[in-house]
Amino acid sequence: MNVKHLLASAGLLMTLSAPAAMSHPLDGLTAEEYQKINQILREQKIVDDKTLYPLIELKEPAKADVLKWKDGDTPLDREAKVQLTSPSGFKEAVVNITKGTIESTTAIKGQPMVLFTEFMDALQGVLGDPQMVAGLKKRGLTPDQAFCLPLTAGNFFTEEYQNSRLMKVPCYHVPEGSNYYAKPIEGLFAVYDIGKKKVLKVIDTGAIEGPKDNWGYTEKEVAEREPLRPQTNLATLSQQGGPNYKINGSHLEWDMWRFNFRVDKRPGLVLSNLDAKDGDTWRSVIYQSHLSEVFVPYMDPTEGWYWRTYMDSGEYGFGLFLSPLRAGVDCPNYATFLPATIADDKGNPLTIPNAICVFERSIGDPAWRHFEVFAQAPDKPIPAEGRPASELVVRTASEVGNYDYLIDYRLQPDGQIRIMIGATGLDAVKGVQSTSMDDPTAAADTAHGTLIAPNLVAANHDHYFNFRIDFDIDKPANHFGTMDIVPAKVDAKNPRRSMWTVQHTMPKTEMEARYQLSAMKPRYFMISDPSRKGYLGQEPGWMIHHGDVAYGPFDFVKDPPMKRNAYIEYSVWNTVYDPDQQYAGGKFAMQSDGSDTLPEWVKANKPLMGKDIVTWFTAGFHHIPRMEDWPVMSTEWKTIHIEPHNFFAHNPALTLRN
Repeated sequence: MNVKHLLASAGLLMTLSAPAAMSHPLDGLTAEEYQKINQILREQKIVDDKTLYPLIELKEPAKADVLKWKDGDTPLDREAKVQLTSPSGFKEAVVNITKGTIESTTAIKGQPMVLFTEFMDALQGVLGDPQMVAGLKKRGLTPDQAFCLPLTAGNFFTEEYQNSRLMKVPCYHVPEGSNYYAKPIEGLFAVYDIGKKKVLKVIDTGAIEGPKDNWGYTEKEVAEREPLRPQTNLATLSQQGGPNYKINGSHLEWDMWRFNFRVDKRPGLVLSNLDAKDGDTWRSVIYQSHLSEVFVPYMDPTEGWYWRTYMDSGEYGFGLFLSPLRAGVDCPNYATFLPATIADDKGNPLTIPNAICVFERSIGDPAWRHFEVFAQAPDKPIPAEGRPASELVVRTASEVGNYDYLIDYRLQPDGQIRIMIGATGLDAVKGVQSTSMDDPTAAADTAHGTLIAPNLVAANHDHYFNFRIDFDIDKPANHFGTMDIVPAKVDAKNPRRSMWTVQHTMPKTEMEARYQLSAMKPRYFMISDPSRKGYLGQEPGWMIHHGDVAYGPFDFVKDPPMKRNAYIEYSVWNTVYDPDQQYAGGKFAMQSDGSDTLPEWVKANKPLMGKDIVTWFTAGFHHIPRMEDWPVMSTEWKTIHIEPHNFFAHNPALTLRN
């Protein structure tokens, strides 16, 4: 497969970004800063022409300094954390861009993200291996007819994972149309060490006659398969007079909201300094929010599938795989489209065009309404009073392998915040003998998945999205508590025999502040400012109202992938702010062992009361595939729902105009 073709299909044809002025301490690194980082490292003889960079990201200034900084103040020093290759292994350098100095250089104990160069080496190296060539020949194929997809192999704590950097590489027929995953070459894959650049072994469990259908999904390919629906009058979004939001560099203001945003190579979209306007006063709500980790474990125990337990953000990078957004499909035509600048493997700046879109829209619902029946008169009908609902959307889309993930921050004029995750793209499929459930092989073929097309089974799997949300309600020092719906004591003389009441509980330590969600035990999570009285005397706060969650019957002690991602055991965690704790799955996800993860951090059991608290929320879902998922999946939206609780004096949407 042509490398340029692969880059294009991954949405990674990028160009050098245009200069951009830094205006806030938490702004993303600019093209000039990436170039200066390279220059400083070369001048200090830390790197040379052979050096590669798995990750370069902003080293944020101390939070206290950021909170004190005001527009127009002397800029804070700009620093970067730089992960790099060296003859002795991986290292991390802290570069002071402002002063042109190297603050530190240390050896990396874990393994950083997969480099795109490593990905391509594996793709090409596997197809040149004699064992793989022989396996393809057994199936009547040549290397030119195969497209191989390097996949992270996890870590199962066995000897092969020691002193190695592994990917496992299954292959597919080179597509004749749009669908790269339609024809898996089943029963054949390679184990490739991307550090040593060599095939360690090729596993061949036997050839299976594969699927023959190309299953293209472009409009032309679909029309060749069956008639398209009749042409209709499209219902589209539009906006007259231009946007109501203002974007100045990384700073955005709209209605009652203001915040800063950037893109980092690992988490993708990062929102900072999210404030809400209360009357004429801007009040802090969230210091920072971003994707922390994505965990996608498959439930097929066979040789070619059990190891598919991807940590998509930490191993691959949601920022690296941002794909350009398409007007009229991904976002309304009138949206504002913005580029994102990251670093390539050589540390040079790259821009992903149209990586972010910003738009506001009427959602076609009332923000609030009331029809007063008692005000009606036969000769004077009074219509319902209400206001139309609208929202601001900030959106990105990352294509990680076969899946496309949309990440939205949706803000509403009534104070609601929704972090939305949209999963779409293509199912991961395996080739099988069965063409229908009437075949004698069907029961075995579908033991761990669904027959979604002739000769294709999509395996059962899960999706977990952990977000790190650093609430600062008015200030960093907050309280965290739960509001539990519990049975109320009802007087024996009362005709009612059962009622509920709200029980307020504040956990004292990090270990006490872990929670699973259940509809049978309704609970809301409250972050509040203990130093400020609300308008009627309550502690003003914000609450996580609910979210989409999923739990599995997993062993978080003995099962290696679950030990590495044990944060999915609970949907809600709380920790005392630590700038080094950014990712629930650990700083280095590639072949991690689970020792540097959120569940391990909380064992310190720090006291929470009145501290700077960070809340971690995992939205997730089980995916039992269905025929309707193929050849492309409808977008499945999951949410984390946040809203004010006794923070404002009244409904903020009261002052909306018709």
